[in-house]
Amino acid sequence: MLPNRLLSDDADRSDGLERSTRFRSSFARDDRAIEGLPIRLVIALVVGVAALALMLNMLGTIGSVGDTEVTIDIPDSDDQMIEKGFSGDIEVEVIDENGGTVEDATVIVTAGSAQLSEPVDAATNDNSNIVEITFDSEPDLRADQDIGTLEIDVIPPADSNYIDEQPNPEIRVADTT
Repeated sequence: MLPNRLLSDDADRSDGLERSTRFRSSFARDDRAIEGLPIRLVIALVVGVAALALMLNMLGTIGSVGDTEVTIDIPDSDDQMIEKGFSGDIEVEVIDENGGTVEDATVIVTAGSAQLSEPVDAATNDNSNIVEITFDSEPDLRADQDIGTLEIDVIPPADSNYIDEQPNPEIRVADTT
């Protein structure tokens, strides 16, 4: 707080008192501080959000630029669960995220929590997306294990925009004895 008396000289006391009072009173009554700033910030924010929405809308309409995820579908639900020691074929389809067919892909089945002596692979051809996976080595389970899984990976065609980054359905191996 400013003292009422700024000058020690009695002759200039009235002039100094008047100036200091005037300064304090005009500063205390000044409520304009940042008068137009809040509305300017609101306008800038609204314009920025509108521009961002417009840009994101343009990016969303580009469509088929980017990679397409592939996965497998096991049409026969009985093939999704096999018995321990199974020897035979399982039919799977290689599809993309929209359900379209994917040709020239390779499907590899490896041991998950179930045991498999060696990986099993099969490939689709130019005319079909169906793969026959033949189990020559029998899937097995560890001791005291009732159920396990075999993992399926898809290697998409090399000259395409297909990728396989998401987990694929698994084949379950069960001990029914």
